[in-house]
Amino acid sequence: MPKGAALTLEQIAALAGVSRATVSRVINDQPRVSSETRQRVLAIIRERGYHPNVAARSLASRRTQTIGLIIPSTMYASIGSPYYALIMHGVTTACEQRRYSLMLSPATMLTPQGYERIIHSGTVDGLVISTTSVGKQFLSWLHAEGFPFVLIGRQPDMPDINTVAADYEQGGAMAAQHLLWLGYNRIATITGPSDHGGAVGRRNGFLDTLSQAGRFCPDHYIVEAPFNMQAGQEAMRRLLAADPIPEAVFCASDEMAIGAIRAIHEAGLHVPSDIAVVGFDDIPMARSIEPPLTTVRQPIERMGFAATSMLIDILETRTLNSAMRLEPQHVILPTELVIRDSCGQKLRFQGQQPAMTTTPTVD
Repeated sequence: MPKGAALTLEQIAALAGVSRATVSRVINDQPRVSSETRQRVLAIIRERGYHPNVAARSLASRRTQTIGLIIPSTMYASIGSPYYALIMHGVTTACEQRRYSLMLSPATMLTPQGYERIIHSGTVDGLVISTTSVGKQFLSWLHAEGFPFVLIGRQPDMPDINTVAADYEQGGAMAAQHLLWLGYNRIATITGPSDHGGAVGRRNGFLDTLSQAGRFCPDHYIVEAPFNMQAGQEAMRRLLAADPIPEAVFCASDEMAIGAIRAIHEAGLHVPSDIAVVGFDDIPMARSIEPPLTTVRQPIERMGFAATSMLIDILETRTLNSAMRLEPQHVILPTELVIRDSCGQKLRFQGQQPAMTTTPTVD
């Protein structure tokens, strides 16, 4: 038979001297096949250029080999956001490695009718939810229906759902430690929304660390805002109206920090000589703005990859044993302080250093 000609599982089985069921287990990467047999079957598949019929596999397994990625409501805001671009890159990389297709869905579609469509249309096998803005009602409904999903982020009052998140408290604490070590006294923060688990974690880690050092952050030095540049700019304008103005500000995202720097510049002030700024995320733009942004790096792309890998593992475990009850998984990935110029001083690894949970990176 010439290379590239259409092969059936029966023909591969005959060439390999095994059963059709064994070939099927090899193609679907299932257990109960010896290493020697697996390699023999795979060698024939490679030699003959065999490609499995995805549609037939889906019909046989009642699975689509497709997962859905839910992104924030505005498609432009999601795809144009450096944060969500990195999330999507991690998700697509995991899908490619595991031979799954990906479908995007904006959070605005999550009406009650949208719930039914997702669950009962058979379009996707499970969901990676990249935003907590979908709301607890939707998450609770998915969980009650037993539909597989993984949330990127945190819902502290929903311990029974699968989550992948950064260590937000650790990141906020490192930002505070660094600003304290540099000798700033009037330290403010622009926090994310109070109903966002990650924003609350950043805020708590930051303020708790200040408190433990005997520093009090007054209410007018704490401004809540959405995670975008315009909101960061407007929040910084409010802080600049304080008397006295802060010496340093920690922003809950890099986009907010970039907006804050714009507000400082438009007021005729300079970063960091007048006000130091620290962000959170380490998006690519953080390196290229002026001055380069000191920030807390969270592993955004890795979070997307880990959430997708977790979901696919759940799907494939359920396929092998539909009666198995899986315990909820919670993965927390470490953050890292990246020191550039916007904080006012690059750390020198000489003399006294702040007692941080991880070693900072000087970029």
